[in-house]
Amino acid sequence: MTMRIIEEARRRIAEPYQETERIAILNQEKVLKAFHKERVSSDCFSESTGYAYHDLGRQTLEAVYANVFKGEAALVRPQISSGTHAISICLSLLEPGEELVSISGAPYDTLQMVIGVKGQSKRSLVTRGVKYREVPLKADGTLDFEAIAQAVTPNTRMVTLQRSRGYSWRPPIDIAHISEAVEVVRKSNPNCIFFVDNCYGEFVEPYEPLEAGADLIAGSLIKNPGGSLAVSGGYIVGREDLVELCAEILTAPHLGGRIGSTFGLTRQLLHGLFLAPHIVGEALYGALLAAEVFTQLGYETSPGTHDKRTDIVQAIRFPNKEELLAFCRGIQMAAPVDAHYLPIPSDMPGYDDQVVMAGGTFIQGSSIELSADAPIREPYIGYLQGGMSRQHVQIGLAYALQALAEVNQHIKTLIEEE
Repeated sequence: MTMRIIEEARRRIAEPYQETERIAILNQEKVLKAFHKERVSSDCFSESTGYAYHDLGRQTLEAVYANVFKGEAALVRPQISSGTHAISICLSLLEPGEELVSISGAPYDTLQMVIGVKGQSKRSLVTRGVKYREVPLKADGTLDFEAIAQAVTPNTRMVTLQRSRGYSWRPPIDIAHISEAVEVVRKSNPNCIFFVDNCYGEFVEPYEPLEAGADLIAGSLIKNPGGSLAVSGGYIVGREDLVELCAEILTAPHLGGRIGSTFGLTRQLLHGLFLAPHIVGEALYGALLAAEVFTQLGYETSPGTHDKRTDIVQAIRFPNKEELLAFCRGIQMAAPVDAHYLPIPSDMPGYDDQVVMAGGTFIQGSSIELSADAPIREPYIGYLQGGMSRQHVQIGLAYALQALAEVNQHIKTLIEEE
């Protein structure tokens, strides 16, 4: 399906997309070289069972991740059930009495439950005696380096930074600003662990947070690095001592990363990682296209077409709940799976507000596949992400505009004029 407004937007984003294409090629070669260096072979695709001692595929997969993300070691496991799970493992390095400081304001909704600023879990960090503080972002949504320098003290064991925007209007945090934050934290406390929630950010820039000086990163395999082929899993990469402690939290003390079957998934996980730079490039094309289309229609978008991007998420602010739900309905109608279902707001574990999720994806919850979601609260912001091909995103946007035409007379008139 084509629409004039989408075709015009495609022409306008041709120039800004050139930089994204350049980065995709750089990242693709980086991944390819990692495959070569770690000698990925068909022997790595064998299935392991039980304890999976000496699993060549698992060892090679984790060596490739460590190479790609420039860490000393990696933990890449299908047993890690989500990005939140991977991040929770990293935060569990903290002992009672130690201090955690979030330097990028309030974290994503589900992480607030893990930390314990919301919810009543007996296993949250705060309940277990970890001290927690937040450094609010500046009014423009950027890091407040002066406040960070004051907040981080010799008693701070870990700082955490969320690279992506989460369910907020703030801009994502790029690698240059992460590097600056690392310098600020190191001056206040050289021994503080600098941890980055890397979800949605992998392969969007030429460099990753560990190259900016971070100690530890974590993310989900059903987002960017899984390349749409990973059926489950998460990753942790960074300093060897910290990664091994995370492995002991996932499995058991002493056993750490030396056990754990990959259930015959190694081929898919490696295949997905190899495709990831290309798939991320396609998702970014779709995000650029969405930004241009909705800006031309008079909606506020973040990032804008010409803004620097460091994650795959495209935020669109709608004037009311009806238009937000119509947008999500259109994205669902364009899905290859479950397109006949109606996305409706519902209660979700880890969220205070009801959430609407449009995601007819092959992998449940995959956000590298075309999807959209939003908490039902003011301001009404829809978060579009993913897209395995730019053609599918283009079709999805056309379906979304058709759905919006049912509740927005201006869009209806534009479509009728075509």
